[in-house]
Amino acid sequence: MWLTSSSLGRKLVMAITGACLVLFVTFHCLMNGVAIFWPLAYNDICAFLGANWYALIASAGLAALFIIHIIYAVWLTLQNRKARGNDRYAVVSKPKQVEWASQNMLVLGIVILAFLIVHMIQFWAKMQLAEIIGAHGEIDPQNGLAFIMKAFSCWCTPVVYIIGFVALWFHMTHGFWSMFQSTGWDNDTWLPRLKCIGFWWATIVVVFFIAQAIVFTVRAHQCCAIACY
Repeated sequence: MWLTSSSLGRKLVMAITGACLVLFVTFHCLMNGVAIFWPLAYNDICAFLGANWYALIASAGLAALFIIHIIYAVWLTLQNRKARGNDRYAVVSKPKQVEWASQNMLVLGIVILAFLIVHMIQFWAKMQLAEIIGAHGEIDPQNGLAFIMKAFSCWCTPVVYIIGFVALWFHMTHGFWSMFQSTGWDNDTWLPRLKCIGFWWATIVVVFFIAQAIVFTVRAHQCCAIACY
């Protein structure tokens, strides 16, 4: 099959799955904003995205996108290393146009994957998965706000999240324009524009994520202080 047998096909798969994941990350950022300004509405969204058939289909599709993206990323990396052979060990000066992120996309992806695992343990496993298997704990699986307060009451949570967000920023700033380049938008007119759009898109999303993590941490510790008092 062309999408698996050729380098161009594999890059196209990476571009399509990457575009879908960028849209999901943007949606997730907006959803977190609801938790800050309209907490009750956020819990309504969590109920809507619980163990309902449409939410389960969406979750399965999202998981498939992540898995395909990871598999193809590793595949392309190994392919590129094999093509370079021993040359990759040579010490050479890199052109200015070669970005740091482009040289470390796999490492950044591993950091993001580790962050994603932590995030899923803290939220998905205790919410949607708990609803599916009927293993409800002391917190209602649809009470997303309570899980946010519980997670961010731990000092290490914002640290882990901010590290993950920084890795996500580097990954997205390069991946955004790279996925367009893979589909043929690589001329001197559009590539600089796409790099600019990707930079600002990733920056806005990640800044909002970091701001949300800080707000959640402050509110969680305020709640703990009030409870202790």
